[in-house]
Amino acid sequence: MTRILADGHGFLKGMIIFDAINLNTMNKELEKLAPSKRSAAKNIYASFQILKDAGGELPGKQVIEKIRDIEDLTEWEKQIYEKTGYVRWESILHFYTIDCIKAGFLRKNKGIWYLTEEGEKAISLGPVKLLETASQLYKHWAANNKGKQANDSEVVIELEENKTQTQKANLDLLEDQATAGIKDFIRNKNPYEFQDMVAALLRAMDYHTPFVSPKGKDGGLDIIAYNDPLGATTPRLKVQVKHRPDSSVPVDDIRSLTGLLNKDGDVGLFITSGQFTSESIRTARESHRHIRLLDIDEFIELWQEFYIKMTDEDKNRLPLHSIYFLGSNE
Repeated sequence: MTRILADGHGFLKGMIIFDAINLNTMNKELEKLAPSKRSAAKNIYASFQILKDAGGELPGKQVIEKIRDIEDLTEWEKQIYEKTGYVRWESILHFYTIDCIKAGFLRKNKGIWYLTEEGEKAISLGPVKLLETASQLYKHWAANNKGKQANDSEVVIELEENKTQTQKANLDLLEDQATAGIKDFIRNKNPYEFQDMVAALLRAMDYHTPFVSPKGKDGGLDIIAYNDPLGATTPRLKVQVKHRPDSSVPVDDIRSLTGLLNKDGDVGLFITSGQFTSESIRTARESHRHIRLLDIDEFIELWQEFYIKMTDEDKNRLPLHSIYFLGSNE
């Protein structure tokens, strides 16, 4: 037996008692659901487990790939919607993750999915109860934000019938695909091409880049950037670039950059096509020198922000195309 307490905003407050559901019981409960909800329940549950095993966060693309590998997807789930070209089970999953986000179980940012503490606790509910709870909490959220009483028909409607939530799910799916495509493009660049992209971004931010390291030894620095052509005004950026899309920058690399900041007004900037270890982040934050770390997600965000200010030559290093979709007031 499980009792859920939710506040006025529909977020999970606590789980009091839970008796574990064995696999046979879970399967029987899933069989009672309509196909869309059955697919949602098992795949939402699988995604939460995947995120938990990964330490609480993963790119949405990787979550999808792992579900595809471990789940026994039916032919019905693998069918493609004619109107959108999306795979049915993926659309259903994105549709119901909106319930999980509003329930406080899940967060998404720049294509990364994050399992919250409440979401990790909710895994113990099992697939069916997890989905039901997320939907109920979403109903509470919708009622409070729309100023009206939600009724049973508003709890969770079939995917094809709820146009607003379907639109949000499709936009979410498109954003994940766009971010994944940009990251794949960057991953396929060599280190010097990525270094040139970093220099292009700095120029778009109105920095001058008199030094961009050629191939060979660079003395530990890849780029030096100034506020003015002569480098007479501060800050002066000393930039280290690492093209490591599938790994995290260790703390020793951050310490090496710190040792090169030997003049007043020097600012260290470390940019990677991957991520930073938690120790690296802590060391940069606590350093007596000013060091700014920029991971792949922040790099892409800045590239998008300053793209319009780039020269055509620099834009071609990572070309983008903007498309505007109808949004939502929620």
